Amino acid sequence: MTQSESNKPVAAVLSTFRVLEEVARRQPVGVSELARATGMPKSSVQRCLVTLQHAGWLRMVDADRARWGVTTKPLGIGLRAAGEEGLREVAQPYLEELRDLTTETVHLSVCDGGSLVIIARRDSPQAVRTFVEIGTRAPIHATASGIAILAHLGEEELDRVLGTDLDRHTATTMVQRPEVLAEVTRTREQGYAVNESSWWRPDVSAVAAAVTASSGRPVAAVAISVPSSRFARENAAVYGKQALSTTAKISEAIQKL
Repeated sequence: MTQSESNKPVAAVLSTFRVLEEVARRQPVGVSELARATGMPKSSVQRCLVTLQHAGWLRMVDADRARWGVTTKPLGIGLRAAGEEGLREVAQPYLEELRDLTTETVHLSVCDGGSLVIIARRDSPQAVRTFVEIGTRAPIHATASGIAILAHLGEEELDRVLGTDLDRHTATTMVQRPEVLAEVTRTREQGYAVNESSWWRPDVSAVAAAVTASSGRPVAAVAISVPSSRFARENAAVYGKQALSTTAKISEAIQKL
């Protein structure tokens, strides 16, 4: 194999990553704009896009205009490279601040496929409080945190992540897609998700908001978890604003990771 032949695979990989970087910078973006930005032929750009789509790094965000965007995969890899510990460390003071403000238990969760993983918790000082182990997996369709994350996804990705088999966990769990999608729409409108009906765990209510990257993609979610016996619907808006304030601070901080 000549030097020139051995360099071809390397050049192809570099071109593919160049396209990925430009999509991340300009999303949503089409082939023509990417070709101009990279100086590559449209046919080469298209091959890179298809390769990255098969690898799960890119997705078509506007099929009518053939415009592309980045999935959560690169972001997830970046966070794992920094380590979940990095995300927890960044979020810690803001979680404690929210716990002190609400006197309720606060959780930080990240999305892993069609479920959530709870990676941090700050316990309520009250005698009666909610509790869940760190590392617990939670259903994305039956938690306020999950709905908050789903609300920040595009329709195609929302459909894929939500899936079709929605397990029942309590008598009030939403197991029909229209029910879940209605909650997603409501969350998009108000900015935060409210679970006042113990969808996942009996006698546990919650209000949650998503932590997002600068692109608006969801990274994690923060939930205020409250025993249903003292959860009042009229307090949901207050909790929602407090959760949104906290996630805005964390979102700004993780950009420095």
